[in-house]
Amino acid sequence: MHEYTSRVQVWGLSCPGSPEEVSRARRWTRDILRDSPLAEDAELIVSELSSNAILHTASGRDSGSFHLSLAVTPQVIALSVTDGGGAGTIPKVEDQVQEQDPDAEHGRGLGMVNVIAHRVVVHSSQGAHTVTAELFTSNRPGAHPC
Repeated sequence: MHEYTSRVQVWGLSCPGSPEEVSRARRWTRDILRDSPLAEDAELIVSELSSNAILHTASGRDSGSFHLSLAVTPQVIALSVTDGGGAGTIPKVEDQVQEQDPDAEHGRGLGMVNVIAHRVVVHSSQGAHTVTAELFTSNRPGAHPC
């Protein structure tokens, strides 16, 4: 392969900000990654990130939307969800799972994503946020994700 040729495949999906779209995002992810052993993890991550966008940002308000992107290379699967902004706070990924109120309805999602993914990054731009979760396809010691 030529040094400037990549084997990256990228897909994108824009969804209206309604709860029914979370299942659509899951199906879309599952269909693209149907032959990957990481498909179930990716589907769970997309479900959580899409739900967060709808519940906690302008994505879930009238005429809101959220956007997904999925990039696949031989080394990594990168899943990104961009929300509609308007949350007033930036999503925060904790390095450790913290003790929480067992009856709490919120606050576990990004922690769960952080446990499943090999890396989670939050980017903010003009009030909107993009959360990207990366799943490395190789866990061999010394293996490089890219």
